[in-house]
Amino acid sequence: MALLDEIDRKLLALLQEDDRVPVVELGKAIGVAPSTLNDRIRRLVKQGIITGFHAQLSAEKLGLDLLAYVFVGWSEPATEKLFLARIAAAPEVLECHHVTGAWNYLMKVRLKTTRDLESFFSNVVKDVPGLQRTETLIVLSSPKDTHVLQVPAAPGT
Repeated sequence: MALLDEIDRKLLALLQEDDRVPVVELGKAIGVAPSTLNDRIRRLVKQGIITGFHAQLSAEKLGLDLLAYVFVGWSEPATEKLFLARIAAAPEVLECHHVTGAWNYLMKVRLKTTRDLESFFSNVVKDVPGLQRTETLIVLSSPKDTHVLQVPAAPGT
């Protein structure tokens, strides 16, 4: 990991809260000149620590009320390439993680209804040759849902 000083950590924390805060305000909050912060932001982007700036949308306001986690499994290694190609093109899949344990992958999917989930399974997931099993967990509520990462303290602090 690139060396982050206290100013970097404060800057990253503030940008995660709201990346639209003007650099002048960030500078006042951190106690650093805006030009210095601009340079730091560019450096953090170049280092790959900041990977982008995005609008965070309300899934519910867009009618995407169904959130599900889907475990998928197979035993033939050739299935993986076909599966990954299929889900890469599926906008319903928000995340896909290669996991340990009894399953190969865990997906996070967002859709409007259970009927859409059924269609997703039929047209995207179960159509993959070699896919053997799935298990779906439908989210009832999300008491905590964040995208904010804890920025590690400097070594020795």
